[in-house]
Formats: sequence, C-alpha cells, structure tokens
Amino acid sequence: MKKITVALAGNPNCGKTTLFNNLTGMRHHVGNWPGKTVTIEKKEGRIVYDDTTLEIVDLPGTYSLSGRSLEEEIAVGYLLHEKPDVVVNIADAAHLERNLYVTLQLIELGVPMILVLNMNRYADAEGVVINTGLLSEMLGIPVIRIEAIDETGKDELIKAILARPAPPEKTIRYDHELEEHIGEATKITGSRWSAIQALIHGSAEPKIESIRTHLAGIYGTKPGEIFADQRYGFIAGLLHESVDHMDAGGKNQSERIDRLVTSRWLGFPIFLAVMYLIFQIVFAVGAPVMDLIDEGFGLLGEAASAGLADIAAPDWVTSLVCDGIIGGVGSVVIFLPNIFLLFLLLAILEDSGYLARVAVIMDRVMHKLGLHGKSFIPMILGFGCSVPAIMATRTLETKRERFLTILITPFMSCGARLPVYLLLVGIFFAAEIQGLVMFSLYLLGIFVALITGLLLRKTLFKGESSAFVLEMPPYRLPTIKGVLIHAGEKSWEFLRKAGVIIFPAVLLMWLLASLPFGVEYASADSLIGMAGSTIAPIFAPLGFGFAEAGVAILMGLLAKEVVVGAFGTLYGVGEEGLGDVLMNVFTPLSAYSFMVFILLYMPCLAAMFTIRQETRSWKMTGLAAVGMCVIAWIVSFIVYQGGVLLGFA
Repeated sequence: MKKITVALAGNPNCGKTTLFNNLTGMRHHVGNWPGKTVTIEKKEGRIVYDDTTLEIVDLPGTYSLSGRSLEEEIAVGYLLHEKPDVVVNIADAAHLERNLYVTLQLIELGVPMILVLNMNRYADAEGVVINTGLLSEMLGIPVIRIEAIDETGKDELIKAILARPAPPEKTIRYDHELEEHIGEATKITGSRWSAIQALIHGSAEPKIESIRTHLAGIYGTKPGEIFADQRYGFIAGLLHESVDHMDAGGKNQSERIDRLVTSRWLGFPIFLAVMYLIFQIVFAVGAPVMDLIDEGFGLLGEAASAGLADIAAPDWVTSLVCDGIIGGVGSVVIFLPNIFLLFLLLAILEDSGYLARVAVIMDRVMHKLGLHGKSFIPMILGFGCSVPAIMATRTLETKRERFLTILITPFMSCGARLPVYLLLVGIFFAAEIQGLVMFSLYLLGIFVALITGLLLRKTLFKGESSAFVLEMPPYRLPTIKGVLIHAGEKSWEFLRKAGVIIFPAVLLMWLLASLPFGVEYASADSLIGMAGSTIAPIFAPLGFGFAEAGVAILMGLLAKEVVVGAFGTLYGVGEEGLGDVLMNVFTPLSAYSFMVFILLYMPCLAAMFTIRQETRSWKMTGLAAVGMCVIAWIVSFIVYQGGVLLGFA
C-alpha cells in the first residue's frame, strides 16, 4: 500500500484544525482566536483511500515561516527536515492578504503544495469574489475551494492530494536590486530559501552581513522589512488581478456589533452580564438532571447494600462499596450536567468570536499590570482547566509577560472547582441568588488575579508591556456539532478523572478513615481524623476549623474534584445525605469562606507540574504554591471575619 505524508499549514483560525478533524475523524477543539491552534503539540492522523494511506500532520498555526517563534520553528523544521510529500496550505478566503504571506513563503521553500481556500461563505458575505483559476495560474500551484466545517470540497481535495502535485512552477521574484543580492547570498548558503533567511535574520558569514548592510543603506530600512514590503506588494498585485469586491453588508454589520461589545463604557458590563447569564442557565437547567442522577446513585447504593447483605459480606466490604466507592464517586458525578452546560456555553462564546473581543475589552485593565489583552486569553482558558491555560502563555512575547501570566492564571476558577460550588451553593443559598453567588466567586478570582498581578509587577516583574496586536476573528454562528463535541470532550475528561483520579483517591480516603481497624469510621481516632485534626486549627479563623474540611483541602491538592468526594467518603453518604450533614458543620458564611479558599489556594498537582515545566524554575513553582495558599487564607479570613463583624454569622 502506498503512503503519502501530508502537512497542513496555515494561519491560526483559518480552519486548519477543522479540516484535520474532518479528514482524519480525530476530534480536537477548534478555537477562534490567534494562537488557539498553537498547542505546540504534534497532531497526527491517518486515512486510507483506495490503496493509499494518507498520513496527515497538523502543523502549528503561524502567520509567517520566519522561524522567530517556537511555532514557526516547529513548522519550518518539519517542512525542511521531514519533507512531507504534499503541503496543504489552508487560507481564509475572507482574509487572503494576510493568509497568502505564508503561501508565498511555502512557494519559496519549493515544497509540493496545494492552496486550499476555506471559509468561502464569509468571503461571500463580505462580497469577496475569487477567480481561483487565475490565482492558480499566477502562483503556479493548484488552488481548491472547500468549506471545512461542512466538508464541502473534501473529495476534490483528497483527489488533488493523491495526484501528488509537483513543486511550484514559479518562484517569487523581488525587484532587480534585491534579486541580485539574493543570488550572491545563494552562492554562499547553497539554496535560495536559506539565502533569504540569512539576509533577513543575519548570519555569521561576513559576506552575508556585508550584503545586509548594503541593502539597509539602499532601501533605508531593515532587510526583514524590505522582504515583507515586497511580498505584500506581490500579494496586492495578485489580489488586484484575481479578486473582485462586491458591495456587501456583512463586514459593516460585524463592525457595528464590535462598536457595541468592545465599547469603552459598555464592553465590560456586557461581559459581566453574559457571564452572569451563563451561571444562571447552568443552575436552572442543570438542577432537574442532577436530581435524576442523585436518585440513580441513591438506588444504586441501596441495591448494593442489599445485595451485599444477601451474601453476608463483611461490614468493611459494605462500607467500602457504599461509603467509599458509591458515596465518593457518586457525589462528584452528580454534577456532570452542570459541567456539561458550562463548557457548552463557553464553547458557544468561544466559537462565535466573542471571547477574542473580551481580550480587547480587558486590554485597558491588563496594561495596568504591565501586560496586555492577549494575556487575558490564557486566563479565560483557566475557566476550563489551568493546565492548558498555563501552556497557552507560550504565545506571549516576553519571558516577563509569560511568567507573570502563569502566576496569576490559576486564580481563575477552573471547571474542577465547580462541583464544590454547586454542592455548597445549592445547600446554603436560595435558588434566586445561587447564580449570583457563583458569579461572585468567578469575579473574585479575576479580581484577586489582577491585584496579585499588580503587586508582582511592582516587585518581581518590573517593566513595560509589549505592543498588543490581536486578530479580531469574524463573528460566526457556532455549529451544533462543534460545541457539542467540545462540551462532550470536556465532560468525558471529567468522567475520566472520576475514574482515574477520584476513584483511587476516595479508596485511599476510605482506607485512612477505616484505619486502624476497630475505630469508628472517619472518627477522630482514625488516621484521616488525626491528620484533619492536626491542620484544622489553621482554618478555624476562616470558619471551617473541623477535621473533615482540612482533609478535603489536603485531598484537593490531587484534584479539586476530589474535595466533594472527600466529604462524601468521610461522612459515608451520597449527595443528598451530604447536604444534611454539611448543614450541621457549615453556615452560609463559613461555606462561602470555604469556597473562596478552594477558589484561591494552590491548584492541583498537574497544574503545579505544568508551572514547573513552563517556567523551568522550582523557585517560581514554589512561589506559586506558597503564595496562592497564603493569599487564599488572607482573603478567606477577610471574608469570614468581615462577615462576622457585619452580622452575617
């Protein structure tokens, strides 16, 4: 069987990952802001078509192939060293001027390639009419129209790949003066591509540096800007010949919406209103489904207890199954509907293009921290999970900005903390204010992150922020398939955690609560009771100085989902019975203080490992761990003691 290696290359947000998913059947979340597809991970898939296997690699999305950023290094390195049989260059048909810059560089590399024009429906809405035949003739490469989101043109693309296109027939020609010096540099470097790269970025070869100095003198600017100007000039000529612009109102409509949602005075209130609405929906719609799951686990526990009694199972086995496994895991899984809803709604905001506007809105605030709006993008991702959010800081320009953003991102309330909020808010607060209480926790996380960032900027991370340039993607109607896939993947990840992390954790807690054998389950004489009693006094000023809370906080270092499972296991009850028990140990004020501590203290071990991996500094990792715990204690202390002074106890 023949094999063809195919590399997908293009800008972020051009539909590259969507095409990869459709070609391979593999599912990866498709984001909507610059850098979202840049996970610095190698994504591969394969399909078999007749007697040929297509090995498909999704390269990081880049705006250039200059090799300056890590993403560009990976893409260029793969193209130069792995030498794929075909490069499929995906371009956003509505923004060809920007997208064709990478196309020209691929042509200069001399790789066999196909130019794929995607998102044509948006081009049509903006009145952009592209003559693909003429564009193909002028570039010397095949040009195909597709619509990745609904697989239009997929078969034509596969046939074009199977045809194994030849390397480009033409090369990009610069003006006479520049071509002459490219020729001189090529004699030294051995290839036209390496000569152009050396002239742009510099070289240890004295002759190359002499040419660079000469070019800068002739053109009055840096060599990199000379090449960029002439490439964009070439693109302008291409588009003038091959693209017509008809009168259309799509772009104007998008601009009108932007004037409202990114308004200096209305932008932030609109963002707050949208987030508040999300939390209200999560509670209102999720509650009935939660009740059904709760009943199911209750019946399961009763059936298990009865079945074990019928076979005369030892008491410890009954306790393990009913108190440990069903009580612990069930008390977490019950929140699956709410978690699915939250991720579904966030995916709608993300895929619609709105979250990119949030970065613009927050740019004014972030500049006060020496950051810019792009730094808020990883923080938004932190609402889902801190691990990918911390990894997303790789797209920031400077080490100072990356480190500062890494240290404040874990304050954003991740999805793993949600079960704790859902449990305690549902128990202690009236239905009409539950969404507001949840909303206040998320706002508090943002506020503490910003204040911490300001303090760090004044002390450890002094300096000015770099320039903020962010592509504003067009508004798009999210697809039902896309948002369901995203919410489904996140929910499955939550369930997987219930099996991989929470299940062993609750078993460990059950064992510690049962040892030494002969003591009352989870009593002060058990191992876990003694551990909880030892640290409980630390939390007494915060309103939850009892052993079970201390144990839950310790177990939450493994994964925040374990906190609810810890209570369920320690008290040996499911979610419904857990509410009755917690009513006796918490008050509304102390429950809120506990949620604040869970929100702000050290993230899970996976997030801490990621901080170490991204900063390559144990000092920074230790600063994050200790600093967050101290901040969590201080803020919870202020909340609880302040509430007591105001008479809320």
